[in-house]
Amino acid sequence: MDLRLTNRVAVVTGGNAGIGEAIAHGLAAEGVHLALCARDEERLRAVADQIRGVRVLPVAVDLTDPDGAARVAAAVEAEFGGADILINNAGTGSEEKILTAPDSRWQSYWELHVMAAVRLAREIAPRMKARGGGVILHNASICATQPLGYEPIYNVTKAALVMFSKCLANELIGDNIRVNAVNPGLVMTGDWIKTAKALTSGTGQSWEDYLARIAEENAPIGRFATPQEIADFFVFLCSDRAAYSVGSTYYVDGGWLKVTT
Repeated sequence: MDLRLTNRVAVVTGGNAGIGEAIAHGLAAEGVHLALCARDEERLRAVADQIRGVRVLPVAVDLTDPDGAARVAAAVEAEFGGADILINNAGTGSEEKILTAPDSRWQSYWELHVMAAVRLAREIAPRMKARGGGVILHNASICATQPLGYEPIYNVTKAALVMFSKCLANELIGDNIRVNAVNPGLVMTGDWIKTAKALTSGTGQSWEDYLARIAEENAPIGRFATPQEIADFFVFLCSDRAAYSVGSTYYVDGGWLKVTT
């Protein structure tokens, strides 16, 4: 299937690892030029150096900084003249209790998961409109609907991101900009592996067995997704093959979601 994405320009936040890195490789395979954004400049440049056949602009930036989005937009404008695709993927899990987590912790996740997406939309969407339209995708989480008990801040901010995605979709569809959200389930990323190693240290159980049990207990498919499997769905949503997909939230979760939506 020809996705007709050749020579488009995509901004991918959190593009130096996990799902973001997989999305970058998936888009590059379709001929999309890339601006990859992340805080870890060394890792970001290593990922950029692996990608061949398209132009790749690494932008080292902290998107919790209120000026971060403007710096991304300026770099993209200077290098490519704007973007056709924006994928808000930057994020990370949390672990806390509501009654003991300080305001600063709530605020840091709000800035990363919600305000970064708000600011990037303000900065990039006007130029996207001038280019004839485009696509904005938000990587949220199944936890936006089906929360995990140990990460209330992550659950709340991802739910807010989903609602922001819907509101932005309604505002921008008249400008030929399609906005959607994706709620992945269990995905084998570095965060999951790090958590599993910490929880199994000194227990006699391997981290691999721990994650296998998590998958068996929660996902009817019986396994974690690979980042590439999630990335394939994102790449499809970026294309004109998904032209009627607007303002929706898609679950890519191996059957984990326990309610209908």
